[in-house]
Amino acid sequence: MGGAPNERQQMVDALRGFALLGILLVNIATFSSPYYGAGLPDPMAVSLAERSALFVRTFVFETKFYLLFSFLFGYSFTLQMQSAQRDGKPFAPRMARRLVGLWVLGLLHAVLLYHGDILATYAVLGAVLLMLRRRGDVFLARCAIGLVLATSLLWAGIGYLLTVAGASPETLRNAYADAAVALAAYRGTPATVIVQHLRELSQIWWITGLVQAPTALAMFFAGFIAGRHGLFANAAAHRALFRRLLSWGLAIGLPGAAVYAFPSMRLDNAVREFYGLAATLLTAPFLAAAYAAGLVLLMQTPRGRMLQGLLAPAGRMALTNYLMQSLVCAWIFLAYGLRWIGTVGPLAATAIAFAIFAVQLALSRWWMRRFVYGPVEWLLRAFTNLERPVVRRRR
Repeated sequence: MGGAPNERQQMVDALRGFALLGILLVNIATFSSPYYGAGLPDPMAVSLAERSALFVRTFVFETKFYLLFSFLFGYSFTLQMQSAQRDGKPFAPRMARRLVGLWVLGLLHAVLLYHGDILATYAVLGAVLLMLRRRGDVFLARCAIGLVLATSLLWAGIGYLLTVAGASPETLRNAYADAAVALAAYRGTPATVIVQHLRELSQIWWITGLVQAPTALAMFFAGFIAGRHGLFANAAAHRALFRRLLSWGLAIGLPGAAVYAFPSMRLDNAVREFYGLAATLLTAPFLAAAYAAGLVLLMQTPRGRMLQGLLAPAGRMALTNYLMQSLVCAWIFLAYGLRWIGTVGPLAATAIAFAIFAVQLALSRWWMRRFVYGPVEWLLRAFTNLERPVVRRRR
């Protein structure tokens, strides 16, 4: 998740900070409601305002921002390669240690704080990218396209099989029973929270493997190709490309987002949900590209540069902020603290997410003025390079 500050590009950091906001707005739904992701209507999302907030979250944020984060991971992979080359150190052992450290952090994160962790998945997929880093752009682009197409077709096929077989009332009853068990566990004690995380990890690993992992790997490849060509190093020279990405990304991505979002408003037809998932898996990369392109174009304006300066410190310590988001949400919603899970709707959860991110922006700005790395970034870098990194900035 990035290298030393003098090896970075502020635009990449700002994009990563923007991605952190979108990820938080989605992840907080899992913390705040045991019904999220279970195909069940949230009893706290009854009013028009709450259902509107649910729709906006699904339409604008879900399935898009982890793709942007993944793209930036692939892009930063090239920055890590350049850093190793400048230091005269072999890249593969250094990156392998980094991925091991990331996997350990992800495992602890998943068990203690948030079973929807993405870091452990990134570590495994990063090993794939490490092995394929010498392959050409055409090969990697074909792999990316193939992964997206295959994943979308898979879930469309599951939807078709459900159409043929029909939905079972027993499945719905089991889903409600599981949600009740989860709610009790998350409101219980820290020990019951951990046990519930382990239970859910054993049940959802295949969803990660068949939804997030292949599409994240596709974006790794796309970001790696972009990094090879220094896409953000001179964004002004690629302004025409960013404009095309913005227009085509919106044209293709928005209809797919709508197909995905509308079934979430009713949750009365599992088949439509699977078809919606297939649609967004196919089109979300375009919408994620449009988000990134739009922000890049904005950041080339005077006001946009102010936004870049606001977001960049948060993105520079993205790993710390990602884990901090889960820590704060776990304290607010789970038995580690306030136990608010199941008591707030999508509107309040969204407001809480924005409040958390606003504090993170301020803390990140304060921290990065004084220190070279975020706390967790420092720890990961020490393990990666097997040496103690510089801590404070020189005055």
